[in-house]
This record gives sequence, C-alpha cells and structure tokens, in this order.
Amino acid sequence: MSQDAFEIVGGQPLSGSIQPQGAKNEALQVLCATLLTDDIVTISNVPNIRDVNRLLDLLRGLGVAVEQVAADTYTFCAKSVQLEFFESPEFQANARKIRGSVMLIAPLLARFGRAFLPQPGGDKIGRRRLDTHFLGLQKLGGAFRYDEEKNVYTIETDGLRGTHLLMDEISVTGTANVVMAAVLAEGVTQIYNAACEPYVQQLCKMLNRMGAKISGVGSNLLTIEGVGSLQGTTHRLLPDMIEIGSFIGMAAMTQSALTIKDCQVEELGNILPVFRKLGVELEIRGDDIFVPQQNEYEIQTFIDGSIMTVYDAPWPGFTPDLMSIVLVMATQAKGSVLIHQKMFESRLFFVDKLIDMGAQIILCDPHRATVIGLNRRSQLRGIEMTSPDIRAGVALLIAALSARGKSTIRNIHQIDRGYQNIDGRLQALGAEIRRM
Repeated sequence: MSQDAFEIVGGQPLSGSIQPQGAKNEALQVLCATLLTDDIVTISNVPNIRDVNRLLDLLRGLGVAVEQVAADTYTFCAKSVQLEFFESPEFQANARKIRGSVMLIAPLLARFGRAFLPQPGGDKIGRRRLDTHFLGLQKLGGAFRYDEEKNVYTIETDGLRGTHLLMDEISVTGTANVVMAAVLAEGVTQIYNAACEPYVQQLCKMLNRMGAKISGVGSNLLTIEGVGSLQGTTHRLLPDMIEIGSFIGMAAMTQSALTIKDCQVEELGNILPVFRKLGVELEIRGDDIFVPQQNEYEIQTFIDGSIMTVYDAPWPGFTPDLMSIVLVMATQAKGSVLIHQKMFESRLFFVDKLIDMGAQIILCDPHRATVIGLNRRSQLRGIEMTSPDIRAGVALLIAALSARGKSTIRNIHQIDRGYQNIDGRLQALGAEIRRM
C-alpha cells in the first residue's frame, strides 16, 4: 500500500524525456474483452496502476488464467470462468472500487448468458449514469433487474439478438459494453451515436482480429455482424493521451524543456491544437513531442478579439480528462480563458485549492471557470491540499511543481489509480517529490 501523501518542493525546472504509460481507459476495455474467448489473448503496454490491477484481480477471481510474461505484458485465458465468484463478498467489495468493472457484464452476458454487478465506484465527478449500458444490453435481449437492498444489478439472457440501437448518450464505456455483447449476438446490430474515441477504435480492431465483424470503426455508426465464437489474438495498448497532455501542461507550467516519447501523435485528435491555442510551443519529432522551455505562453483570442473558450466534448472533441490540466496551466499564462466543463458537473470543484495558491480564477458555476493568467507576475505558493479525483490530483501536482515553497497533496491513492509510479518518473526529470 502506497503512502497517501506527496510532499513537493516546487519551482524547479525539469529536463529530460518521459515515456507515457499505456492508456488506462483502453486497458479497462480490452482486459474485459478477454472474457469473450477461451483462447489465449496477449496484451502489452499494460500500465501498472491501481485501477488496472484491481481489474486483473477481478479477472483472476472469475477464473481467468492471468500470467504476467513481461513487465507490461500479460496473457489471459478465460477457459474456466466461475460465475459464482460474482456472489462472493470479495467480488462485491472489489468491483465497487472501480468503475471499469461495469465492462465485465457484456462479455459475460454474451458468452455465458448472465452477469452481476454491484454499483461501481470511480471518481467523484458528478452523476455518471449506467442507464446507457443496460438499455443497450436490454435491446439486445438481456433481462435486467436491480436489487435496491443489495445495490446489485443482475442481467440474464437466453440468447442475444442483433438490433438497431440509438445510444441515448455518447458513452465510451457504454459503447464498449454494447459492442462486446453484439459481437456474439445472433444477426446484425447497428449502433448509432456510438462513441468513437481511439480507445473504442482499439477495442473494435482487437475484436476484429479475434474474428468479429465490425465495420464503421472510427465513426459514430458501427455495424456488427454477430459470429458464433472468437479466437485469441495479441494487442498493444496506445500510449495514454491524458498522460501526454498532462506532461505538456507540466512542461509549460514549470518552464521546462521536455521530450515526451512514443506518443502515436496521429491518435491525439485535437489535443495538440488546443495546447497551441493556449500558447504552448510544440515540436513533433517523429513520434516524440518536444516541448521547448518557454518563459511565457500567451493564450490566443478568437478572431473578433473575444476571450478564448476551451470546452470538452465527445471525441473528436477535446477530452474532458484534460480540462483540469488546461485550467491549471492557464493560471500562469498571459491572457484569460473560459474553461467550460460540459460533461461532468463536479470536475471544477478543485479550483478553491488553486485560488488558495494565489491563482486568479472565477468559478462561474459548476461547469464554468474563468482563469485570468498571471503571466508569472506572481508565482503560485505551496499549500496543503487533498486530491478529489485522478485528473484534479495531477493538475494539483503540476501546480505544486510550479509553486514557490513546499506543498503537500493528500489522498494520492486517487492519483495512483491512473498514473504509474508518477513520483519516480518525475524525480528522474529533476522534480523534488516524495511520498510521505
């Protein structure tokens, strides 16, 4: 168990290169997909983080033979799945801690005809409905029950059948769940208003290599022709785009020259253009991103001179997971920006800590904050604070690295859920950070 606080002495420029870990959000999907076959599936670039390790434990508990064959590579064989593990106190406790456990239900429903799930956990970033998952699985032929007393969902089927599905929201995990169910359903399924994030594309490509018939990958209309069974495959996770964006923000805030290695730049969508709008210089060197040292970075305005707005949206819009990074970076920029967090209503509630550090931020409402950049006229100051969720935790960590004096961040198990050995990797760049 890691210690639950970081102590950071800020104001040190960093230098060197850093490698992003494998994508957390992709890992949670493709690990669940290994349940769809009794053949061996090999997955590499798997990040060593809490959420992934909890999911690995859940898979082991279900009877999946999980073998670690290299530091970041695992093989999975779901030949002897034990559904009674669902009802064990161990499964109930562990599945509640990780929201990604919701993606176990579709492969189990598709292959074995039933699945159970306690109300899952994850970040406290506002309401995150599960209706999309269950509505989709119901339309494919799953019968759904909710036990209010035990707070447990049960879904069963005597056979899934293809259908036309209009998703009621563009949900990444909801789309992943419906795709995993539909590949083994009888007949053709069309999923309209599907999420098309790179992680969903990766899942679809992996399933197609396993023998699925999915077309429209990368668009919001997926057509899936059901097959009788799937075989094994090998799959490599993308680098984590949220880590890449976090490191760009960190380099700008700390006036550091950093190289971010092996970024698969073509999969980053509009992440790099948004950072450039905020004044960050970026050089693409092959598949690496070099962020040169900048004394100042100036936020652009719109053509008519009005204040720049950055807002999140489903892919290919700007990812909500980087909104907190953009917000903290803007505190030391030249100029002002309106941050509009549309998709989650509690993600901006960490700005009080930044204000305590000396940032000039007006929290307009739960979804919008105006940041007035200080342009380094006054450095943020170190304080004691608590990390409310993964992404806000890393934003506060970046603020602390740029601040004058010492900061303490508590509740860092939230950061460990999504960032592998973040303190060790930052120390290698010259950061003064230690676990207390």
